[in-house]
Amino acid sequence: MHHAALDVQSSRFGQILVDGQGRALYLFAADKSKDSTCYEACATAWPPMLADKGATIDAMHGVTASLSGTSTRKDGTVQVTYNGHPLYYFENDKKPGEINCQAVVNFGAAWYVVDPNGNAITKS
Repeated sequence: MHHAALDVQSSRFGQILVDGQGRALYLFAADKSKDSTCYEACATAWPPMLADKGATIDAMHGVTASLSGTSTRKDGTVQVTYNGHPLYYFENDKKPGEINCQAVVNFGAAWYVVDPNGNAITKS
Protein backbone atom coordinates (compact mmCIF):
# COMPACT_ATOMS: atom_id res chain seq x y z
CA MET A 1 0.00 0.00 0.00
CA HIS A 2 1.17 3.53 -0.60
CA HIS A 3 0.08 7.03 0.16
CA ALA A 4 -2.99 8.08 -1.77
CA ALA A 5 -3.09 10.91 -4.27
CA LEU A 6 -6.11 12.66 -5.73
CA ASP A 7 -5.95 14.55 -9.00
CA VAL A 8 -8.35 16.05 -11.54
CA GLN A 9 -8.39 15.29 -15.25
CA SER A 10 -10.63 15.90 -18.24
CA SER A 11 -13.01 13.17 -19.35
CA ARG A 12 -16.06 12.90 -21.58
CA PHE A 13 -18.07 13.81 -18.45
CA GLY A 14 -16.04 16.96 -17.77
CA GLN A 15 -13.40 17.43 -15.08
CA ILE A 16 -13.36 14.37 -12.80
CA LEU A 17 -11.54 13.14 -9.72
CA VAL A 18 -8.86 10.51 -10.40
CA ASP A 19 -6.08 8.89 -8.40
CA GLY A 20 -2.39 9.70 -8.81
CA GLN A 21 -2.17 7.27 -11.74
CA GLY A 22 -5.14 8.84 -13.55
CA ARG A 23 -7.64 6.08 -12.72
CA ALA A 24 -11.25 7.23 -12.42
CA LEU A 25 -12.82 7.33 -8.95
CA TYR A 26 -16.50 6.85 -8.22
CA LEU A 27 -18.93 7.51 -5.40
CA PHE A 28 -21.78 5.15 -4.45
CA ALA A 29 -25.18 6.81 -4.05
CA ALA A 30 -26.06 4.36 -1.26
CA ASP A 31 -23.33 5.81 0.98
CA LYS A 32 -25.11 8.47 3.03
CA SER A 33 -22.07 9.39 5.13
CA LYS A 34 -18.30 8.97 4.93
CA ASP A 35 -18.77 5.34 6.06
CA SER A 36 -18.89 2.84 3.21
CA THR A 37 -21.86 0.53 2.70
CA CYS A 38 -20.02 -1.46 -0.02
CA TYR A 39 -18.59 -4.78 1.20
CA GLU A 40 -18.12 -8.39 0.04
CA ALA A 41 -19.16 -8.83 -3.64
CA CYS A 42 -19.72 -5.08 -3.93
CA ALA A 43 -16.16 -4.31 -2.81
CA THR A 44 -14.82 -6.88 -5.30
CA ALA A 45 -16.58 -5.16 -8.21
CA TRP A 46 -15.96 -1.70 -6.74
CA PRO A 47 -12.65 -1.82 -4.84
CA PRO A 48 -12.38 0.97 -2.28
CA MET A 49 -9.57 3.49 -2.72
CA LEU A 50 -7.40 2.72 0.30
CA ALA A 51 -4.64 4.62 2.08
CA ASP A 52 -2.22 3.77 4.85
CA LYS A 53 -3.45 4.52 8.36
CA GLY A 54 -2.46 8.08 9.21
CA ALA A 55 -1.30 8.83 5.66
CA THR A 56 -1.88 12.26 4.24
CA ILE A 57 -3.77 12.42 0.98
CA ASP A 58 -1.79 14.23 -1.71
CA ALA A 59 -4.13 16.81 -3.25
CA MET A 60 -2.80 17.51 -6.74
CA HIS A 61 -3.87 20.33 -9.09
CA GLY A 62 -7.60 20.98 -9.11
CA VAL A 63 -8.21 19.04 -5.88
CA THR A 64 -9.35 20.88 -2.74
CA ALA A 65 -7.20 19.42 0.05
CA SER A 66 -9.75 20.31 2.74
CA LEU A 67 -12.34 18.09 1.04
CA SER A 68 -10.14 14.99 1.20
CA GLY A 69 -10.26 12.67 4.18
CA THR A 70 -10.54 9.05 5.24
CA SER A 71 -12.86 6.69 7.04
CA THR A 72 -12.15 3.30 8.59
CA ARG A 73 -13.80 0.28 6.98
CA LYS A 74 -15.22 -2.67 8.96
CA ASP A 75 -12.02 -4.66 8.33
CA GLY A 76 -9.84 -1.85 9.70
CA THR A 77 -8.53 -0.64 6.34
CA VAL A 78 -8.63 3.09 5.66
CA GLN A 79 -10.73 4.33 2.74
CA VAL A 80 -10.14 7.69 1.06
CA THR A 81 -13.10 10.09 1.07
CA TYR A 82 -13.73 13.35 -0.77
CA ASN A 83 -16.41 15.84 0.27
CA GLY A 84 -17.68 13.16 2.67
CA HIS A 85 -18.04 10.47 -0.02
CA PRO A 86 -16.06 7.20 0.18
CA LEU A 87 -14.19 6.72 -3.11
CA TYR A 88 -14.05 3.56 -5.22
CA TYR A 89 -12.52 2.16 -8.37
CA PHE A 90 -14.44 0.01 -10.87
CA GLU A 91 -12.77 -3.37 -11.40
CA ASN A 92 -13.14 -3.25 -15.19
CA ASP A 93 -11.52 0.17 -15.58
CA LYS A 94 -8.08 -1.20 -16.43
CA LYS A 95 -6.28 1.85 -17.82
CA PRO A 96 -6.00 5.47 -16.74
CA GLY A 97 -8.83 7.45 -18.29
CA GLU A 98 -11.20 4.48 -18.65
CA ILE A 99 -14.74 5.08 -17.33
CA ASN A 100 -16.79 1.94 -17.94
CA CYS A 101 -19.53 2.18 -15.34
CA GLN A 102 -20.74 5.78 -15.08
CA ALA A 103 -24.35 6.30 -13.86
CA VAL A 104 -24.94 2.54 -13.63
CA VAL A 105 -27.09 1.07 -10.85
CA ASN A 106 -25.21 -1.81 -9.22
CA PHE A 107 -25.58 -3.30 -5.72
CA GLY A 108 -28.78 -1.32 -5.15
CA ALA A 109 -27.75 2.21 -6.05
CA ALA A 110 -26.05 4.30 -8.71
CA TRP A 111 -22.31 4.86 -9.17
CA TYR A 112 -21.02 8.22 -10.39
CA VAL A 113 -17.72 9.85 -11.23
CA VAL A 114 -16.98 12.84 -9.02
CA ASP A 115 -16.40 16.48 -9.97
CA PRO A 116 -13.57 18.58 -8.43
CA ASN A 117 -16.03 19.98 -5.86
CA GLY A 118 -16.82 16.47 -4.65
CA ASN A 119 -20.26 16.18 -6.22
CA ALA A 120 -21.63 13.33 -8.31
CA ILE A 121 -21.65 13.88 -12.06
CA THR A 122 -24.93 12.22 -12.99
CA LYS A 123 -24.91 12.44 -16.79
CA SER A 124 -24.47 9.13 -18.57
